[in-house]
Amino acid sequence: MDIRDFQLERFFAAHEFEARFLLSPSDCESLSLEDLLALADSDSLKRWRQLRLGYTQSAGHPDLRAEIARLYPGASSDDVLVCAPEEGIFIAMHVLLQPGDRVVVMAPCYQSLAELPAMLGCAVDRWEVRTEGNRWTLDPDELVAALTPQTRLVIVNFPHNPTGYIPSSDLIARLVELTAARGIYIFSDEMYRFLEHCPGCRPDSLLGAHERVIALGGLSKAFGLPGLRVGWLATRDRRLLNRCAAFKDYTTICSAAPAEILAIMALRRKSEITAANRRIISVNLEACREFCRRHSSWLDWLEPDGGSTAFPRLRPPLEMDEFCDRLLQRRGVLAVSGRLFDWPGEHIRVGLGRRDLPEVLAVVAQELESSSSG
Repeated sequence: MDIRDFQLERFFAAHEFEARFLLSPSDCESLSLEDLLALADSDSLKRWRQLRLGYTQSAGHPDLRAEIARLYPGASSDDVLVCAPEEGIFIAMHVLLQPGDRVVVMAPCYQSLAELPAMLGCAVDRWEVRTEGNRWTLDPDELVAALTPQTRLVIVNFPHNPTGYIPSSDLIARLVELTAARGIYIFSDEMYRFLEHCPGCRPDSLLGAHERVIALGGLSKAFGLPGLRVGWLATRDRRLLNRCAAFKDYTTICSAAPAEILAIMALRRKSEITAANRRIISVNLEACREFCRRHSSWLDWLEPDGGSTAFPRLRPPLEMDEFCDRLLQRRGVLAVSGRLFDWPGEHIRVGLGRRDLPEVLAVVAQELESSSSG
């Protein structure tokens, strides 16, 4: 199998658990098992105490799928397949794509969203976010230009990792119109859903926007539960979902029984868990804005709309890879450069979901001041 190393994941594998500080995590503050059990209702606590560690249903526990379906208006448990989040990407790409297909991928992106289609023999066209003032944007005309008779799939991610961009309702309507008219599938990576920064401005999931939409969701980001490895694919296309379920027999077959019960607990307390993480993000957003104001000769702040990441830009003469290396070697701060997203320019990902971000920024400031004095 000819596939490039997953640059971001190889980088984290090498350094994440050795670095003193993380500037660039994408998840939110993790819950402890004790925290989650304290939130659980009596029904899920009873399930936890009586849990037997046998095989689970390959599609996912029926009650877990029912809780997931409640996240999508009009959906049912039959529209949901439980899987690990990365597994969901792997399964969907293998089921949807054939050699010779064309795929439009929002860029920058989590590498597997573009790498797997390329590995499968597809031509990959990039639909790139742009900066407009201090915000990010997408041009729908660039999507129109990228679509061809061979285009099988458009891959989007809202809120977007790493920029935090969320499109307007008009742009989403245009995306739906263009793909529906051509019979093109949408793969909608919604891992950062429920972390929108503006109260009341959360766009609907693309699930159900038309028949050929498959949405990816999970508990790793907004719920702060990446250790559970619980995610899902959701689609109204039952034939497609059945094919994904059959493919899953060649990957994990089924989920871990303890993870499923813990996931039910978390989903039943979705409002409390996600609200707590949005509060952390709100505090960290203001800390980042102030940090970039104080260091405006070195950094351009690019405002995110949602999610738990931002993607500011370093100014010359700072060079991103060199700066990230100095942060790690001299300060013990792990920072992800835009290069790990195959993205040009001097961008750095900042994780907004952890409580210790102000402390990490103080250490980064020390290196910036050292660069200035040197």
